Amino acid sequence: MEKQILIRGNEAIGEGAIQSGCRAYFGYPITPQNELIAYMAKRMFEVEGVFIQAESEIAAINMVFGASLTGVRTMTSSSSPGISLKQEGISYMAACQLPGVIVNVQRGGPGLGNIAGSQGDYFQATRGGGHGDYRTIVLAPYSVQEMFDLTCLSFQLADEYRNPVVLLSDGIVGQMLEPIRKNWDTNNKNIEWEVHGEDWILNGCKGREPRMVRSLLMEEGELEKLNWELNRKYKKMEEQEVRVDLWNVEDAEIIIVAYGIAARIGKTVIQRARRQGLKVGMIRPITLWPFPGQIIKDIAQKVSSVLVIEMNLGQMVEDVKLAIEGKRRVHFCGRPGGSVLEVDEILDKLREISNLK
Repeated sequence: MEKQILIRGNEAIGEGAIQSGCRAYFGYPITPQNELIAYMAKRMFEVEGVFIQAESEIAAINMVFGASLTGVRTMTSSSSPGISLKQEGISYMAACQLPGVIVNVQRGGPGLGNIAGSQGDYFQATRGGGHGDYRTIVLAPYSVQEMFDLTCLSFQLADEYRNPVVLLSDGIVGQMLEPIRKNWDTNNKNIEWEVHGEDWILNGCKGREPRMVRSLLMEEGELEKLNWELNRKYKKMEEQEVRVDLWNVEDAEIIIVAYGIAARIGKTVIQRARRQGLKVGMIRPITLWPFPGQIIKDIAQKVSSVLVIEMNLGQMVEDVKLAIEGKRRVHFCGRPGGSVLEVDEILDKLREISNLK
């Protein structure tokens, strides 16, 4: 019989990191992700890893940069305004092609906002977030089980592509308690994982030529050459790493597109809508970048309307519109500032859409 444990979402991220071989964590406290930093303080000691509560978010991301240079699996986490402070370091990591996992347990904004769960950081996460032409893979868990599973996947993808990966969660899933499958050894200290090439790691040059990792490229054409190289890598990500979950799309007349906590609410909406005779299905992007635009476009051609639900004032809806290219009406239902969407208000929107057919 498969074992299960009851665990909080933020702590599931921490255990997923441990089981993925993360042995260097650097963070700074901020609600609503503080359970994660507390969990890592305890668990990293138990597995003989490195835990540092840095003096700031800026310090934390630069410590991740340094640890990644040595070939260590490394992670940092924060919440919305803290992630904003990390953006310069994430851009540097992308330019230097360094793997690392950045966890954002979103809270309400802009500014300091509040500590309630939100989805206001979609633009920041999916557009790179910092300066320059770069991308990060963005994974969006909607359950505590996925907090664990997608954290494990984040480390795999970061290593495979030598690129920062963002796990974009929110304060509601982060604080949620759910049972998850337990298939690991809590005391395992010596987890091994595949390193995708070692010719970039700075581990001492005894017996070999020195290496240099840098993002300041001043020679004519040097920076352009790097950007074309990065672009080829991003194209490969778009071809191979799109992930999506489909619910009741086979006979749907209206499709909801939602991710994270909004998708959990959407699942309840679908159940109630179908009892009322509305044939509603859902597309749940698991990768927010690369975005499942072609999948959305193909399914949208078979329905009358599309409804995007988000806990913001409309961010992912722009990517949905771009994917559909004006061939179907795209409607929106959202609430900003950490306010939770209500099932009834989404059902009202669905009935309104249905009457427009």
